[in-house]
Amino acid sequence: MTSDDARRWAELADLMLIVGREIQFRGYTDERAIPLSPSEGMVMRHLQHDHAAPPSRIAAATGLQRTNLSTVLRGLEQKGLVERRADPGDGRGVTVHTTELGRTNYALVRREWAAAVATAVGHDTTHLDAALTLLTAMESGLTKSRPQNRAKRPATQH
Repeated sequence: MTSDDARRWAELADLMLIVGREIQFRGYTDERAIPLSPSEGMVMRHLQHDHAAPPSRIAAATGLQRTNLSTVLRGLEQKGLVERRADPGDGRGVTVHTTELGRTNYALVRREWAAAVATAVGHDTTHLDAALTLLTAMESGLTKSRPQNRAKRPATQH
């Protein structure tokens, strides 16, 4: 990687962090939207693709520690967005499912995000597909290379 490439990748990472924060800070215009913490959002995002997941699989997919995940799941249950059910294949285990409210809220929040980012760029879709391709590849690569031992200090404190 050239030094110019390294500078540009660093700039992209910095901008991604800034954009993510800006999206979080703006809140929601629809009063029906139930705000989510970043960790709650990660769990809800995972459950959109994995509809009946045991906590261990959610923890592995999101990178959350099991103890932190338990706290997040309790919060999501209290908000009515998920429910835990006995695993039909193993009565000792549980699976986590989104509720109808959880699915509705996730769709509503995504519409709000779409409106915010589309407005921010004047609804210009010229580079949207290229951006989606790049960001999807980055997400996949970062997830696959996530350190298994999280003993190192994280890049951000929550």
